[in-house]
Amino acid sequence: MTVQDRPLKGAWGMTALLFLFMLINFADKVVVGLAAVPLTRDLGLTPEQFGDIGSAFFLLFAISAIVVGFISNRVQTKHTLLVMAIIWSVVQFPMLGMVSLETLIICRIILGAGEGPAGPVATHAIYKWFPDSLRGLPTAVIAQGSAFGVIIAVPLLNWIIEKYSWHWAFGALGIAGLVWAVLWLIFGREGTLVDAPVSNTSSGNERVPYRYLLTCPTILAACAAGFASYWGLALGLTWFTSYLVAGLGFSQKLGGNLTVLPWVFGALVVLAGGYVSQRLKRKGVSSRLCRGVVPCLTILAGGCVLPFVGAMPSDALKIAALVFGSAIGSTIYVVLPMIISELTPHPQRAAMLAITTSVVTFAGVLAPRIMGSMIQNAATPLAGYEQGYVILGLLLLAGGLIGLLFIRPERDRKRLAAHAVADLSLQPARA
Repeated sequence: MTVQDRPLKGAWGMTALLFLFMLINFADKVVVGLAAVPLTRDLGLTPEQFGDIGSAFFLLFAISAIVVGFISNRVQTKHTLLVMAIIWSVVQFPMLGMVSLETLIICRIILGAGEGPAGPVATHAIYKWFPDSLRGLPTAVIAQGSAFGVIIAVPLLNWIIEKYSWHWAFGALGIAGLVWAVLWLIFGREGTLVDAPVSNTSSGNERVPYRYLLTCPTILAACAAGFASYWGLALGLTWFTSYLVAGLGFSQKLGGNLTVLPWVFGALVVLAGGYVSQRLKRKGVSSRLCRGVVPCLTILAGGCVLPFVGAMPSDALKIAALVFGSAIGSTIYVVLPMIISELTPHPQRAAMLAITTSVVTFAGVLAPRIMGSMIQNAATPLAGYEQGYVILGLLLLAGGLIGLLFIRPERDRKRLAAHAVADLSLQPARA
């Protein structure tokens, strides 16, 4: 089987469209956190109720990711991506009318179900355009759709919230989603690149029983590291602006605009990490080092800083510690799908990307609710926030250490190859 050594023609055009796809995806996620203070004031919400809104987004997120992931093993990604974008758009428009807590929660649940598969399906789609050795940079670019979704959208959405209302911030995102859907309908195409098989003797029509994939130490360890990091991401989406405004006493305008800081830093980390990982891989460095050791060391660095956010002597240092600690480990979002792709046969890749994403993003169900409970029950809101960041730091230390010890793709690839079997459903029909 000939291994493709360069991207397909048009690969970077598809990367640009999927970058915009993820940009809108994360703008949809961050709008609730950005509007936290006026929204809770208008609806008369407690911190626990607002935490429930943040968690509601992730309630069906994981389930939807798994279901659509298995569908994407058989259905072209261009169709599933289009359906997702339409769902995102339509569900924003009820926010333009009279909104109750129940309406907001229902719409966020539906939005989460529509956005849950976005990351794995977009990654699966772009991997049909790039060979394994060249996936670091395009994976990082697509991952940066999340950061730029916040960096670009936050000032615009914050301006809309201040000048009009938080209702219109949701409406603007609905319109943006429809515009992307039209662009994708016109320009979106399906890649044709197929990965090399897991076992060297296979023709490529192979599969590994899911019980072996789902108990693979490398995959489990990568999920543990990703779960810890996503806990911090979920807190950033839901509570960061509120921490600045309600905790540190900043204005909505200043606090909202400062919300971009973790995402700017995270964007630099992810782009640099994706580039370095790809360069090392092209030079023959082991996946164990470039996709395991390096990212997990950055997660550990974040875990060492976050427990001390509350001890910082000034607001500026508190913000700096929080930004550094929560974003320095962001490279895991780039290397996790590459690890899964490296270990999973092509016919099962979409499903495994979805399953692992669902495990990682389950942190989003827990983190906002737990933080809300801590804020409501602490002596002061500020103390509640900072206790929540201590928990995040401990999770990062645990996840980073697990990843450092057990992410060993080369070893586990050999183990999985021993369990590879022919996938008869993919064999050509006999006359």
